[in-house]
Order: sequence, then structure tokens, then C-alpha cells
Amino acid sequence: MKTKSVIGQSIPRLESKDKVTGKLSYLDDLKIGGMLHAKVLRSPLPHARIVNIDDSRARKLAGVAVVLTQDNLRNNASWETYYGPVMQDQAIVAIDRVRYVGDMVAAVAAERPEIAEEATELIEVEYEELPAVHDPEEALADGAPILHETRRMPPEGLPDLSVDLEGGTNLCNHVHVEKGDVERGFAESDQIFEEVFTTPSTQHIPMETPSAIAHRAGNGRLTVWSTVQNPFMIRRQMAAIFHLPLSKIRVVSLNLGGGYGAKLNVKLEPLVAVLAYLTQRTVGITLSREETFQTMTKHGAKIYIKTGTKQDGTILARRCRIYLNTGAYAEIGPRVAQKSAQGAAGPYEIPNVQIDAYLAYSNCIPAGAFRGFGLSQSAWAYESQMDTIARSLGIDPLELRQRNLLDEGGEFVTGETLHSFGMKESLDKVAAAAQWGSKTAVSGSLARGKGLACIIYGTLTPSISSATIRLNEDGSATVYVGTVDMGQGSDTAMAQIASQELAVPIEQISILHSDTDSSLFDFITASSRSTFHMGRAVQLAAQDIKKQLACFAAPLLEVTPEEVVFEDQVARAQRDEGGRSLRYSELLMEHFEIKGGNLVGRGVVKTSKVNEKGELQSAAFRVPAVAVAEVEVNKETGRVRLLRYITAADVGKVLNPQSCQQQIRGSVIMGIGQALLEEIVYQNGLPINPNLLDYNLPRFLDMPEDIETILVEHPSPNGPHGAKGVGEPAIIPAPSAIANAIEDAVGVRIRDLPITAEKVLAALLKMKTERSAAS
Repeated sequence: MKTKSVIGQSIPRLESKDKVTGKLSYLDDLKIGGMLHAKVLRSPLPHARIVNIDDSRARKLAGVAVVLTQDNLRNNASWETYYGPVMQDQAIVAIDRVRYVGDMVAAVAAERPEIAEEATELIEVEYEELPAVHDPEEALADGAPILHETRRMPPEGLPDLSVDLEGGTNLCNHVHVEKGDVERGFAESDQIFEEVFTTPSTQHIPMETPSAIAHRAGNGRLTVWSTVQNPFMIRRQMAAIFHLPLSKIRVVSLNLGGGYGAKLNVKLEPLVAVLAYLTQRTVGITLSREETFQTMTKHGAKIYIKTGTKQDGTILARRCRIYLNTGAYAEIGPRVAQKSAQGAAGPYEIPNVQIDAYLAYSNCIPAGAFRGFGLSQSAWAYESQMDTIARSLGIDPLELRQRNLLDEGGEFVTGETLHSFGMKESLDKVAAAAQWGSKTAVSGSLARGKGLACIIYGTLTPSISSATIRLNEDGSATVYVGTVDMGQGSDTAMAQIASQELAVPIEQISILHSDTDSSLFDFITASSRSTFHMGRAVQLAAQDIKKQLACFAAPLLEVTPEEVVFEDQVARAQRDEGGRSLRYSELLMEHFEIKGGNLVGRGVVKTSKVNEKGELQSAAFRVPAVAVAEVEVNKETGRVRLLRYITAADVGKVLNPQSCQQQIRGSVIMGIGQALLEEIVYQNGLPINPNLLDYNLPRFLDMPEDIETILVEHPSPNGPHGAKGVGEPAIIPAPSAIANAIEDAVGVRIRDLPITAEKVLAALLKMKTERSAAS
């Protein structure tokens, strides 16, 4: 009897029982004997010169092992002072200057956390306050205070990104995308639409706050345990900071309690490593929620968008200027600007396009990767404007999109040809499920409306993922991957792929992940790339093992290796179903002649800027996503209630329906929060709501009764069983779909996120006043 296929089945998450029973371990659960605990002193000012630091009282406090300040870093040949994935602009602790409220000024390692905390309060810092700038446009204006006079570039850049800017300005990156002749396109247009949209800075809010532990062995080997999504990139950056070969650094990432981009790239690791170096002891740190707010945010943005159309709605031209606020340090902001620019034309066939994304330093909290990665900002603008165009021209918003939509074989704005791209099917299915065109009548102060949004998402390239599988002597399998499971279900997906390919029951598959000593290289756990890249690598590793098994079995079965087939941990001859068969354990015993012989399979997946057809590509795959929101608006209070939300995404091939739906629903929930609630509020550079009491997150009461997910399948020839990515696309259309539904309900257009009741009510009152004045 053949084993039932596990591909396409809703296999429960491997870790789900341990999670709900509290048995799953996270980094803060790791207790190492003799470990020192670190705390950080942070800047209270957005921009200031450090005149003097007096740490004498802190050093004298009983239980304090070391105090780290700028004095420890100056002219020290043991490590590099500055780090960063794109620009080396952030110091381990601030040197000479602080650049935002929360910048790390000093750190203390002590026997207990409360001693370290007390010691930071004893450090006296004299500041000379400097002019600050918080708006990205203002930061690029003449006369703005400059945050970084020079540019320090890392010796190795990122394979998909080129940044070559001189110092002396706050411009951190400029990305230009051009197609056709935009001025000619506007000249040929019947209608021109110009609008300005803004999105605020927001926070990722992973349940687990960032932590890191460092241990330096007597032989100089450095081990770092950290809450990171990309342990191999952390290892590379740490090697550069501490002048060590990669073999002398081990990075371990345990189970993550959420990431969403907040746990990419170096953050706390250099700090604890230096403290470990200075004390010759293990040092660990865990950030509070407020400190987490002060570490990483989503880029706030201002988008100027101008679109020209014919009277029938055909889009002829689009110009877009995007200003992104990257805060005090570049982090991965230059790549965010690149993705935002490439995505600003949307999923539409537009012959003339000119897009410029400007990434600016400011005296705000640093911004980096966030679920949706730069596309959320530009999509908020272009999908909101699509409804402005539709209503102005008297065209149904669905019809306008259908008229301009890219589809299979179309050319994206970057020049690449779209393959495995089920955009039109996604749009048609969502529109049908939402009963687009029908409207529910309500009375009194309530009004209902529906809104639509379409986006196109692409994962980064070039990229590499490698996997190994060990077939154990009993026929079970251990899979080694660099992918970090942070709640997205990657361990389960990898187990399903390995089980299917090896014909080994999933209960006998173990996944070991995210240890640079035991796993092979994986570029990153982000960009919705893991199933496509690492899943395919696991599939190739399993196929490698099957080739080896076939060579062992062929002479015993008296067939060629090509005639050996596998099912239920058994190898047999393809032509002889009832004939001789050999269990994997028997094959290994026959070959090695002793118990303990293992087989190892290896798989490597590499994507590049040119696909197998020789075509240029800026993404390894693209996922179209579509959403319809139905809202109810109280015209007397401005309160918006989300009644229904329907979304579709082309995931290539559904490996695990339940997991796909969970990922999409979680992404939608984050999108609803970004649309209606979330914003970091600053006053003179000081974030005034850096906690979960004052920062508004979506609650169950803010959710519709159901988030309906539609899984569209246009398989990718390069993904495992045709699968693509699913984790991020659904967050992107949510804000514009909701804004479009609000306008459909009450006739007002909100252009500044979040869409609060106060903004809706103000817009309604303004519309009423204008109508009264006109009459």
C-alpha cells in the first residue's frame, strides 16, 4: 500500500503542542551558569554631542563586572567600531554623538539584571544638544542638520543592491526606475491625477523581544545565541567586526517568537560580544518592550503620485516620488527603497513610468525591514489612487483594474517577463466571492461600502539556500536547514517536502535548524522565500539520497538504478510490484555491513538576476494578491467597522492549506492594524507611545467575523512541487482596500494612515461644509 501524499494536506504544525503547553524553548529561557546580565543606557535627546561620560560611580557598584562606553571603543584594534549591512554607520555604543532618542550610549554587565539597571542610572552623561530633523523631505533640504558626514561602506556589499553616495547629505539611497517617456505619456493623457499620501512609522511587535548571549572560549572562538532571522548573515557581519574567520564564529537562533523583519541584521550581538571579550565571561541581554520600540521600526513615507489616463481608463503614464524615513542609521533601508521604487507602478501595464525613491536619514528611531518590505508604502498610494481615477472617470473600480492589469507573459516595470502569475484569476475569484457590484442597504447614520486593491509582490534575488539530510540507519531522516522557524510553519513545510520525496513518514522526520555549525548556508529567513528556496533545497537533498539508495538497491534487485522506485521506506523494482523489496534499514546494513551507516544528501538552490531562459529578473518569483474589504461607517462618529474581508493570493502550489491560510490571515490582521490603528507618535523626536498600553494594536473586536482566504495555484517550475511564497503579500493591499471601501460608503478619501475615526469624521464635516458652501 502506497503512503498517502502529505503534499496538499493540512498537516498540524510540528511544534504546535509544545507551543500551546508552554514547553517550547526561546532564547530568554536559556540559562548559562555564571552568565552576566547586560543593561543599556540610552540617549534622552534626538541629536546631541557627547561632551563627557562619568561612569566612576557605576564601576564601583558591587556586582558590576564592566561598564562599556565610547572610551573602550576608540582606537581598539580588537574589533571594528562601526557596523551595518549596507553602510557601517552605527557604533556598538555611541561615539561623540547620539542621533535619536534611544541611541545606546553605554552598557553595563553585572551579576544580576537589577544591578546592571541600577548601574546605568549612576552613569552621568553631559550632552550638548544639536538641531534635529525628523521629516524625510526636510532632512534632504538645504541647511538641514547632517547626521553622517562620511560614508563607511562594508567590504562586501549585498548582491542585489548597489549604493554609491558621497557623505555630506542626509540622502542614504536614491533609486530611479524609468520606462518609456513619461512626459509624452502625460501629454497624450486625457486626464491627470495628482495626490499625496503618507504612512507613519510603526512597530513590528513580535511577542518575543530581542535577546542575545555571547560566549568567547579560551581558543578565541565566539558563540552567539540570538533572536535573529538570518544567522549566517549575522555570522558574516560578526566575523568582519571582530576580525575572525567564519570558522571561529558560531551563531545559533532558537525558536523565534515572531520576527516580521525586526530581527534581521546585527543589533545586540556586537554589544554582548564586546562585553564578553572585556569580562572573559558569558554575557546576555534581553530588551524590554520599550527598548524594542527604540531599536527598529517600519519606514514612514510620503508619496507624491501623478497618473495620466485616457478617458476610458487606460493608464498611459505614472510619476512617483517616494520619501522614506530611515531614521538615524541606514540598516537595510537602501534595499527597502529599492523594493518600494520597483513596486510603485503596481500590477499594471503602464507604458511610461518614472519613479524615484529617496531614503533619508533623520533623528528618528532606525527603520528597517517590515513585513511587505517597502511595497506597503507605495501600494497605499497607487491602489488608493486607482479608486480616485475610477470614480472621477465614472468607471467601476473593478473594471478599471481589469482593463490595465498585467497577466501571464506581461512585462513588469523592471523589464522582466511575468511567469506563473495568476493575477486575473485572483481578481476574478475575489470579486465573485465578495459579490462585487451588490450593496447592502442600511439606514440612519450608518453607511456600507466595498473596496478593492491589487498588488504584486516579489522575493529578492540573487539568493542561495542549502540543505542537508541524514538518512539514519533505521530509515528515519534528520533534516538540517538554516531557515529560522519564527511562527510561519517552516519546520512543518520542510518535513512535508522531505517526507514526500523520501517516502518516509512525517513522524520519522526531524528538523534541526538555524545553527551555523550544523546547517549549511541560507541567505535569509525573510522575503517569503523559505518555502521556495529552502524547500527546493530540501527536495534536492532528498533526491540526492534516493540516487544513492537506488545505486545500492539496483544490483540486489537485479535492475538498473533508474528502475528502482521508493514507497513506505522501501526500495523495489518498478516493474515488479509483488517482487522483492528492501527496507531502507536493510539497504544501509547491506551496504555498510554494520549498524550505524548513514547517508547524507545535499541540495543547493541558487537564484540570480537572470533566469533559466536568459531573461532579466529582479525577483525569484512574483505573487499577485487581491483583497476586498467591506466596511460600515458611522457618519456621526466616523467609526469604521470592518464587516468582511476576502483575499486571494497565487501561492504557486498549496503544500499545507491550513498553514497557508494561517499565514495569510495573520498577514491580513497586521494589515488591518496598519490601516486603522498603528502609529508611533513623536513629539520633538521623543516617541510618546513606546509601549503596548499606548500603541494601538488590532483587537479581536476590530476584526471582521471572517477573513476569507482564496488560494490560487499557478505553479512555479522552480519551486518545490510548484510552491512559491505566502507570508507577506496579503498585508500589502489591506490599507488601500479599507480606504477604498470607506470612500465607497461615505464619499471621503483618507490619504494619511492610520485611518482613525477622527480623520473620517473631520473629512465628513469638511465635505458637508463644502457642499453647503457650494449650494
